Amino acid sequence: MDDRPVRLTSLAHGGGCGCKLDPATLRTLLADQPVAGPFERLLVGNETADDAAVWALDDGTCVIATTDFFTPMVDDPHDFGRIAATNAISDVYAMGGRPIMALAILGMPVGKIAPEVVAQILKGGAATCAEAGIPIAGGHSIDTPEPIYGLAVIGTCRREDVRRNADARVGDALILTKPLGVGVYAAAIKRAALPPGGYDAFLATTTLLNRIGPELAADPAVHALTDVTGFGLLGHGLEFARGAGCRLVIDWPAVPLLPSAEPLARDGFVTGASHRNWTAFGAEVVLREGFPDWSRHLLTDPQTSGGLLVACAAPRAEAIRDRIRAAGYPAAAIVGRVEAGAAGIRVDG
Repeated sequence: MDDRPVRLTSLAHGGGCGCKLDPATLRTLLADQPVAGPFERLLVGNETADDAAVWALDDGTCVIATTDFFTPMVDDPHDFGRIAATNAISDVYAMGGRPIMALAILGMPVGKIAPEVVAQILKGGAATCAEAGIPIAGGHSIDTPEPIYGLAVIGTCRREDVRRNADARVGDALILTKPLGVGVYAAAIKRAALPPGGYDAFLATTTLLNRIGPELAADPAVHALTDVTGFGLLGHGLEFARGAGCRLVIDWPAVPLLPSAEPLARDGFVTGASHRNWTAFGAEVVLREGFPDWSRHLLTDPQTSGGLLVACAAPRAEAIRDRIRAAGYPAAAIVGRVEAGAAGIRVDG
C-alpha cells in the first residue's frame, strides 16, 4: 500500500448527509413495503418519516432506536469520526430522548487506508460518545469500496416526552437551533476553497451535540421536533407540514447562516444533493418571483449534523429561543410559523 496520506474525501463520491437518497426516491422505495403487525407498542415507525423508531415498555419508559452512517466530508479522520457520531446521536435527541449506548458501523476500503487512519476515525467517534456520556458497546465492520462510518444508537425517554415530526399545530412558531450552510462548506472543503476560519466554524457546528432536545421535549409548549439533515430545511420542514396537514411559512431573512455560507453559495459551492432535493420536492414550495438561486440552494442545502427544527406555542417562542441560546446554541432563531392550509411551504422574504 502507498504510504502517502490519502485524502478521505477523494475516496468517496459524496460526503456526509449529502449521500442520502433524495426524498422522492426514498418515498417511492418505502411506499409499497409490507407492514407487519400491528404492534401496539411501536409508537413511532416508518409512517411519519421520523428520526427514529420508538417502542413503549410496560413502565412508561420508551426505547428509541436509530442508525446513521455516511462517507467522509472531511479529510481529518478524527474529525470525520466526531461528525458522524454527533450526527447519529442527534436522532435520539430529536425524538426527545437521551442516548444510553451506541454500536459502531464501519466500512473501509482495505488496502487503500492505513489501519492507523481507521483507528483515528473510531477514536473520533468514541470521543463524541464520551462527551454524550454513552459507551460504544460493540459494532460491525466490512470491506467497502468507499469509507463509511456511523453509529446505531439506543436511547430512552418517558412516553409523554416523545416528540414526533408530525405534531406541529396551526399557530405554532418555528425555531431553528443551528445555522445553515454545512453543505456549501463541505463543497468548499473538497475544493480547498474555505476562507480562513471556515473549517473551525464548520467543525464547531457539526460536532455540537443536540442535547437540548430532551429538555425541549419536557416542555408541553413544544409540540414537534426534528433534526435538519440531508434534505435541508425545506425537506425536513415538509415532513412537518405533511405529518400535521398544514402549511409552514419560512421567514428567509430570519434564517441563521454560517458566516461564509452566502458568499460560498453565490460563488457556486453547491452540492449535488441540494439540486436533487429541489427536484424531489420543489413543487411543494412557493417562492416569491425573483427569489435568488443561491438562497434557494441554502434552503435545500444538506445539513450534516444540523440543528433541531422546533414547533412550539407562539406565545412561548421567544422564551424557548432564549433558553436554547443560553444552553449553547447562540445562532438559534425564530424562523417561521405554522398556518392552516394544504401541506407545503411558503418562503417569505
